[in-house]
Parts: sequence; C-alpha cells; structure tokens
Amino acid sequence: MKMLLTVEIPHEPFNTLVRNGTAGQILQRILDAIKPEAVYFTEQDGERCGIFLIDVQSASDIPSYSEPFFLSFEADCKFRIVMSPEDLQKAGTRRTREEVDVNAA
Repeated sequence: MKMLLTVEIPHEPFNTLVRNGTAGQILQRILDAIKPEAVYFTEQDGERCGIFLIDVQSASDIPSYSEPFFLSFEADCKFRIVMSPEDLQKAGTRRTREEVDVNAA
C-alpha cells in the first residue's frame, strides 16, 4: 500500500553531520535502502523535513522505513496511507449522493 512518510529532522545531530561532511552520505544510504517512489525536502515547523512516497507491503515493514531515520538523525517519522485517483475509484466513490446520503438520519 502506498504511504506518505514524513520525516522531521531536528537540528542536532543533523547540523553536526553537515559540518563533518557525512549528512549527505548517510541520507543517500537511507534512500538507497528504502527506495522511495518520490522524494521531497522542505521545512516543517522550523525543522528540516523529508517527504517520501513509499510502497509498504506489510505493516511489519514499517520499522525498516523509520529506524534508519530514528537511528541516524533522531528524527520523528509519521506514516499516512495515500490513494491514487485509481485507488479512489476502486473504493466506490463514484456513487451519487442519492445512493449514499451522508446527511441522512
């Protein structure tokens, strides 16, 4: 299943890793290991943040995605299930309001 992995990276130890020249190498090793379908970097709440689209086959795989960030950067990881438009169509959302009236008592 597709998941959005949001990784909030605190200033330390990342600043120290940037200064000693190893941050990029560590990050590349993590990306090579988790093989995300898409990768974006941004700021979130004043900290560095990475957003990764990953394909999780089993709930037991989740630690393999989060532990590298926990152990390398003391990061916070959040997982959110996402759907493509095709997935949404398979979910039956094409039903009309008359068929499924969410406001009915």
